[in-house]
Amino acid sequence: MIPYRYGKVASFEQAAAYLAQNKSGVAVMAGGTDLLSELKEGTAAPSVVLDLTGTPGLSEIRKGPDGVSIGALTTLADLAADADIERDYAVLHQAALSAASPQLRNRGTVGGNLCQRPRCWYYRDAAVVCTKKGGGKCFAENGRNSRHAIFGGGICWAVHPSDLAPALLVLDATAVLVSAKGERTVPLEDFFTSPIVNVRRENILAPDELVKEVRIPARKTGDRSAYVKFIERGAWDFAVVSAAVKATMNGAALGAVKIVCGGVGTKPWRLVAAEAALKGSRADEAAGQRAAARSLADARPLAENGYKVDLLKVIVGRAVDALARS
Repeated sequence: MIPYRYGKVASFEQAAAYLAQNKSGVAVMAGGTDLLSELKEGTAAPSVVLDLTGTPGLSEIRKGPDGVSIGALTTLADLAADADIERDYAVLHQAALSAASPQLRNRGTVGGNLCQRPRCWYYRDAAVVCTKKGGGKCFAENGRNSRHAIFGGGICWAVHPSDLAPALLVLDATAVLVSAKGERTVPLEDFFTSPIVNVRRENILAPDELVKEVRIPARKTGDRSAYVKFIERGAWDFAVVSAAVKATMNGAALGAVKIVCGGVGTKPWRLVAAEAALKGSRADEAAGQRAAARSLADARPLAENGYKVDLLKVIVGRAVDALARS
């Protein structure tokens, strides 16, 4: 581990002001579950680690008639334990509860989960200089790629690792970003970017910006949602394939549908063709699988991850079926 200086801020404004003056060499730490791994692995080598832990007002879940606001430092454990989240936003409750282990959920935060770096084993190897670290080659493309993307690859094939991202995207969430210049609010769908836009980053955060909170609109009558995740190990793991689904139910039929998957794309991947195919269908596993197949025309599986094509259909089917039982 490379030596670094450690600083702790007393307010979000103080953190933003520090970043405005020091736009390089600073790593921001929320829960630290991802950053500390990068520091130990040698993937990250900041000169300063700025600790946000305990910053006032950023670990609250606030409810109102227009929806809910979730502070960026809210832990995954607190999010999963919130009764209103479980009742109104089942997909988010299930995603939070599926993430990591109980110990890590008590430390990991909403903002950290959304902004975590890829788990690609080439990226995480300090001795490998891949495209995401400024090199000229994605070693996964013709290497070991069983856990890599089938959508959005090319210059880089690392998948986005967040469990919360697909759930929040189907809920039409927005992110509040803040810097010393002020705040801006962006749809979370625009927050995440593909490697084609910037291979070195996975989101639109500027060097002097922080995620302050996430906002979710109020649940509409008839809305149901579910999150289904397949993991390789019996213990906690990152999703091999996951599916977040939200739909407005018209009796037994599906109205408007939104599907976002994890583990398959270089960013949280929306299945637009599947959404259109499901509208008016019954909420059952067979309909979900048929619909998912409509979105696979753009899939580009690599040598070792072709199994994700069939697995995606199964996981989407189970998520759609779960809507009927939610």
